[in-house]
Amino acid sequence: MSTLDSVLADEDFAEDRRGLDPHERISCRYHRRWAHECVSSPLHVIPVTGHRWCRGCDHPLSVAVDDLLGVVVLTCPRCGETPDTPATQQIVRTCRASFAASHGTELVKAA
Repeated sequence: MSTLDSVLADEDFAEDRRGLDPHERISCRYHRRWAHECVSSPLHVIPVTGHRWCRGCDHPLSVAVDDLLGVVVLTCPRCGETPDTPATQQIVRTCRASFAASHGTELVKAA
């Protein structure tokens, strides 16, 4: 079972020394929390890369996190759609891994 402190330390090191993509982290370097716990922060909206951004509406995505079910849903409040982009898929993937790590469970990958 991974603790948040150990994951933060490991990912900080991996990002600084081994080139870990900051978007692939399951912990947040800025908020010092699990990714799913702070993904709704305005600091995680990155229009340039499309993270938490609807390019069609030029608007930040809303985030709904259900910690009990381990589900994160991103939706544009203007058009009501969830952008099917690599950035949105990456957020969902890292949040799922964050949920699993925070509960000390193995992430089950979809077949």
